[in-house]
Amino acid sequence: MNNKKELRIGLIGCGLMGRTHSNGYKRIGDFFPELEYRPVLKAVCSRSRDKVQAFADQWGYESVETDWKAVISRDDIDAVDICTPNDTHAEIAIAAAAAGKMILCEKPLARTLAEAKSMVDAIDKAGVPNTVWYNYRRIPAVTLAKEIIDSGKLGRIFHYRSNFLQDWTINADLPQGGEALWRLDVDSAGSGVTGDLLAHCIDMAMWMNGGIKDVSAVTETFIKERMHQLTGKVQKVGIDDACIFHCHFDNGSLGVFESTRYARGHKALYTFEINGEHASIRWDLHDMNHMEYFDHSDDSIVRGWRSILVTDSDQPYMKRWWIPGTSIGYEHSFVHQVADFLKSLETGEPCSPTFKDALETQKVCQAVLDSAASRSWKDTEVNWPATNMNNS
Repeated sequence: MNNKKELRIGLIGCGLMGRTHSNGYKRIGDFFPELEYRPVLKAVCSRSRDKVQAFADQWGYESVETDWKAVISRDDIDAVDICTPNDTHAEIAIAAAAAGKMILCEKPLARTLAEAKSMVDAIDKAGVPNTVWYNYRRIPAVTLAKEIIDSGKLGRIFHYRSNFLQDWTINADLPQGGEALWRLDVDSAGSGVTGDLLAHCIDMAMWMNGGIKDVSAVTETFIKERMHQLTGKVQKVGIDDACIFHCHFDNGSLGVFESTRYARGHKALYTFEINGEHASIRWDLHDMNHMEYFDHSDDSIVRGWRSILVTDSDQPYMKRWWIPGTSIGYEHSFVHQVADFLKSLETGEPCSPTFKDALETQKVCQAVLDSAASRSWKDTEVNWPATNMNNS
């Protein structure tokens, strides 16, 4: 360990994503020992000193700050990890880039397309390594699906469909805003399920199937007014509770996407299915270690969907973990993204999705919201791929 290069992390935000990222940094030395870089948990920042100190004590950060600007100004910080609500992503990232820091940013990249573009401009000017935490790409079954698609086994692609369903906001008395419920406040979040959930689906779809060319969308806000926790006043709800859109991909295939927080009985139902000329693939987060595959070239008497357990050492990432047949979990996707980022520092290649990649996802999100508002088709102006990297 003494000959490792240190990557001194400054984590801003200590909520759920702060925990998942911290776990990722802490596991790298155990399971990716050959990497040249070793994350050092140098500082963590949150506005509440009691909260951030408790987080630092639990996760092993060397110091705490209560102002993110102090983290960026420190000479002993190499990489800034942004785990804050969406309304602060742009300001923090632009300042971090100007200070020459590497940047790892939670998704979505920003609240709006304009903010996202300003972040990409800052990254381009500074030339600093960067990535965005679209972690579901790093689930081994998903990465395997990507490899199969890239191999051409599916042939011409006809359809891509995906959904992300939750039910946690089905309560008219639930307030908006504040620390726990900022995702319901449009000023903090930028959008509702479009930026929070569909962004994952869109990133995955374009990574798997290429650029999305145009969209036609419908959104709905079921509860029109909620009390705001910070003001105590009843205010209009500005975020989308549900969104459905269909689209054309650059390769001529059709896409259908749905996301909602009003699907009773679903906590995090995230699925995708891709149908090709010769074969099809589907995946479900609830059964994340399996990938389902249908191959029409199989003999007719045995032709059907097969469920492939992705735990063997020759499958993506799995040689790092246990024995065949034993599963890994959600948290491992963050370990894999840390590993890919550290490896990219060795090779000098981008770690996708980069800010430029995430900007293309933001373009689709913006087109979806604009389409729903105008009740018309909208071009996305996506330029895909933004970077030519496929981490696995």
